[in-house]
Amino acid sequence: MAKEIVAGTTSINAPIGPKRKAKMSLMARREELTGWLMAGPWIIGFLLWTAGPFGAAAYLAFTDYDILSTAQYTGLENFRVMLFQDELFWVAMRVTTVYALVSIPLQIGLGLFLAILLNSRIRGLAWLRTLYYLPTILSGVAVSFLWVWVFSADWGVLNYVLSLVGIQGPSWLTSQDWALSALVIMSLWSVGAGLVIYLAGLQGVPTELYEAAELDGAGRWRKFWSITLPLISPVILFQLIIGIIGALQTFTQGYVMTEGGPNNATLFFLLYLWRNAFKFLNMGYASALAWAIFAYILVLTLIVLRLSESWVFYTGEIKGRR
Repeated sequence: MAKEIVAGTTSINAPIGPKRKAKMSLMARREELTGWLMAGPWIIGFLLWTAGPFGAAAYLAFTDYDILSTAQYTGLENFRVMLFQDELFWVAMRVTTVYALVSIPLQIGLGLFLAILLNSRIRGLAWLRTLYYLPTILSGVAVSFLWVWVFSADWGVLNYVLSLVGIQGPSWLTSQDWALSALVIMSLWSVGAGLVIYLAGLQGVPTELYEAAELDGAGRWRKFWSITLPLISPVILFQLIIGIIGALQTFTQGYVMTEGGPNNATLFFLLYLWRNAFKFLNMGYASALAWAIFAYILVLTLIVLRLSESWVFYTGEIKGRR
């Protein structure tokens, strides 16, 4: 039997009148309209600056287009030239891949190491965290000019420090053997961004797990390997994926510091893409290059996500780990 509302005459199960239905419908439409208005700027921006360029690049990749004349459809010609005739495509792919293979593990390892050091109660901890994070908010161009001074062969800071211990520093940015290594060293400048994320992950590890491990006689290394590392493995996965995406899209350092030289030693893929698009006005071929790097990043990301099933652990999944 339906309960009656004591203070009124309307039953809870009583049907809603037409006027109330119309009022509720009007309020729902207003809320929906408000939602669309709020999301409108983002939707417009997405269509103009993301979906639009994606669609344009997909079309231009199959054309011969130099901006100054009408695009001519050429089918898969751009991709055929890219894969079988363009030697610089493979040079740029190799340089970018080597840079990523070296810089990403260094950034992950150094970021995690510093986060563990800072995840303790020491004086000035907040200042140290801020100090490490500050470089990540500086302009890439300004940072590149700063590191040009650091790597200078004649009056650079790095070679001066090496000379203090009796080491003759190389010509970093003008040497084919050392230019890419110099840019890898420079990539560690922004390790603070990952450090903050690692700190958040470390502070999320339950302290009772460490206490239980200490009761069982576990040492620092054992606690790190069996507790800390498994529980922050999702953070490491995130950093790895973000690192892949960022490293394979490196542009500013190669453009500002070395212009891709010497002898194409620092010819990053996006720098080569930029040359084709805005220096040679070969926009159709540049669009094909853009889709190539997009496919490369996508495939690597999917592979990492697939392999992560064997080494990424979430809460409740670390039992049985030895």
